[in-house]
Amino acid sequence: MSLKTQMSLKTQLVQTLERFDEVELRQIAEYMAFLRFRTRLQLIPSPETTSLATLYAQFAQEDRDLAEAGLGEYATTLCGEDKL
Repeated sequence: MSLKTQMSLKTQLVQTLERFDEVELRQIAEYMAFLRFRTRLQLIPSPETTSLATLYAQFAQEDRDLAEAGLGEYATTLCGEDKL
């Protein structure tokens, strides 16, 4: 896009914005903020499925062990509450 086209587009946008009322301008500002957010979000790389599967496999046994330990403690607590 040439500089002349860019300036023309910017001028057209400014002229169009001047015709909007305050409520419409607020909506446009919110949309522009969304566009900036979406652009930043696209720059964040998403994790690969294989790396997530590897992490899951690494911690699966530890998670099971912690869950089993937690269940025993929970059962003991329930028995103590039943005696009250």
